[in-house]
Amino acid sequence: MARIRALLVVIQFSITVAITIFFMYTFRNHAHKVIKIWMKFQVFFLGIKLKEEGKLDESCDLLILNHQSLLDIIVMEYIHSRNLAWVAKKEITDLPFFGHIIKAPRMISIDRENKAGIVKLLKESKDRLSKGRPIAIFPEGTRTNGKKLLKFKSGAKIIANKLNLRVQPAVLINTKNILDSQKLTCNPGIVKVIYLEPVQASKDTNWFEETENKMREIIEQESKKNEL
Repeated sequence: MARIRALLVVIQFSITVAITIFFMYTFRNHAHKVIKIWMKFQVFFLGIKLKEEGKLDESCDLLILNHQSLLDIIVMEYIHSRNLAWVAKKEITDLPFFGHIIKAPRMISIDRENKAGIVKLLKESKDRLSKGRPIAIFPEGTRTNGKKLLKFKSGAKIIANKLNLRVQPAVLINTKNILDSQKLTCNPGIVKVIYLEPVQASKDTNWFEETENKMREIIEQESKKNEL
C-alpha cells in the first residue's frame, strides 16, 4: 500500500510541480504565494499532521534543519510565513525540468565542488536577506536515515558569522517514514517539529558546535523513543 501511495505521489508531484513552475514564472512577484498554495496542497494530499514543540521565531535570519526527506522542505514552507530562500545543491538546480523549482523562486544554488562556492553563497545570502528573505539550510549537506545527525558542513557557520545572523535551529522527526523517495514509500503520519532557542551567531563563541550537539541529542533521544 505504501508503494502504491508513493506512485500516486510521484504522479501528483510531477503534475503539480509543472503547474507551480508555470505560475511562478508567470507571476514572478508572487512566487511565494504560489509556493504556499502548493505546500498546503502537499500537506493535505500526503495526510500529514503536525506536532510542534517550542516556538518558531520568524524574526531570525537563518533557519538550520536536519535533513532526511523532501518532506522537510514541504513542512517548513507550510509552517513558516516568510519567503524562505533555500540553499540547494547545484546538482538539483541542474536537473531538467525539476531544477526550475529552485530557479523560478530564486532560491540559492551552490556548487560544493567549486572553491568559489562559499563566496557565491555569501553573496547570494546577502542579496536574499536584503530582500527580507531568511536563509534556510541543511548543514549536514545531504539526507540521512533520520536516526542520526551527520557532522555539519561549515557553510551555515560562515554565512551566519560573516553576516551577523540570528539563527533558528529546528529538528524534524519522522519525515523519512512518511515520504521516502529512495525506497519509494509513502504513508500518512505525524511530523514532529522541535524548535531550539534562537541563537545569535558570533565568531567569538562556539554557537555552531553547541547547536549541532543539541540537535544531535534531540534526534538520538527521539529515535530511542520510537524504538520502544
